[in-house]
Amino acid sequence: MYVIWIMLAYLLLLIIRTAIGPSIWDRLLGMSLICSKIAIIVMVFASVNNISYLLDYSIIFSLLGFMCVLFISFFVSDRMRRRK
Repeated sequence: MYVIWIMLAYLLLLIIRTAIGPSIWDRLLGMSLICSKIAIIVMVFASVNNISYLLDYSIIFSLLGFMCVLFISFFVSDRMRRRK
């Protein structure tokens, strides 16, 4: 159970670092890391408490986080190309 608290502390540090990030790409990478850490926390919680349906939710959350980062990166890169 200590692993979950350590991961939550790490998640808090990631949120702070993502908010401070100097560029949009740093923030996008931070958002990707936050999504993956939340999925890992849910997986650990599900395995410790023997709740199998939470594993499905963590996989869905991982896929949605990946798609969100992908779409935002396409949007930002397209906007940067139009500026030049």
